[in-house]
Amino acid sequence: MIRICEAVLPGHPDKFCDQIADAIIIEAARLDPDAYAQIEVGVWSDQIWLSGAVHSRVPFTRSFADIITETGLRIGYGPGNWIDASRYRITSTVCLETGDPRPWSHHVNDQCIVIGWAGYDAKLAWLPPEQFIAQALKDALFDACLNGILSGHGPDGKLLVRLCEDDEGWKVEHLLVTIQQQRHSVFLDLVGMVLAVLEAAYKSIQAKDERWSKAFADIVISINPNGPLIEGGSDGDNGQTGRKLVADYYGPRVPLGGGALAGKHISHIDRLGAYGARHAAIEAVQAGAGECLVQVAYSPNVLEPLDVRYDMTANARRHGPEHFNHDALRDRFTAKALTPQVASGCQFKDMNLPWNAP
Repeated sequence: MIRICEAVLPGHPDKFCDQIADAIIIEAARLDPDAYAQIEVGVWSDQIWLSGAVHSRVPFTRSFADIITETGLRIGYGPGNWIDASRYRITSTVCLETGDPRPWSHHVNDQCIVIGWAGYDAKLAWLPPEQFIAQALKDALFDACLNGILSGHGPDGKLLVRLCEDDEGWKVEHLLVTIQQQRHSVFLDLVGMVLAVLEAAYKSIQAKDERWSKAFADIVISINPNGPLIEGGSDGDNGQTGRKLVADYYGPRVPLGGGALAGKHISHIDRLGAYGARHAAIEAVQAGAGECLVQVAYSPNVLEPLDVRYDMTANARRHGPEHFNHDALRDRFTAKALTPQVASGCQFKDMNLPWNAP
């Protein structure tokens, strides 16, 4: 069976927008853990557009410009890069309201269908193998851009993985990488450094799990096939929140559900329900299911879901509707679960995050 998956580095314009939106959500939650917020972000060239609303008991003291600049600097968009986050011109129509947010944040204030999926085992963080390795190699490239041999390159980039899955494991057939480079760097030098990062990361994964059976030297690898990518980020592409949902969830093999994650406060049912469904799916796989898909549907202003459905390959632990009650989920997954690292990539990858811990 051929499996294909894609991941984007944190400097990709769409993912940059997700991180800006969640940085505002994180700031709102820092001021008021019950804060209600929904933020949308668009970016093109040197322009950023913000819309949405924040309702909290404590007013914002930081400007959106400061939050955006801090987000950009954290991922490498600063002086010396083609993009300097401090130079964006910002247009905001975000409504900042001061008051008690609990009438909105303590209720199911939207209808939605959420999906949670888990399979395989802890070595893959309960993810499809193509999603696991795409995210792992993406993280290795980004780490190298921040602190390693690719320092100064990126942070815009994409990675695509094509692999073959059979009873013996997974054979990576093709890796495709497109990554932003510094304007004065030598293209072939960049190619060599990217290859070195990919090889080290892949062999590290292989050493921990022999099911990754193909030798790195036998993988077909394409790096920047269009040639040098210098004008990266929002100078090369526009970006919007919520456009990388496949990468944010489980890859193209698994259904998405009905809502985005980034830009939603932690108690919004799109986000809270998705975390709860993912956790329930992991529990089912840990109890013996080969893989498990949990689908939960919610109605506005109703705490318990309209419907909970499990689809798994063996009969294992199931939770009733009360487990997915909005109040019960809000008690288990608090605003502290939101971190910049959550916003920068697949939100269901790291088992050490608070909302994924079994």
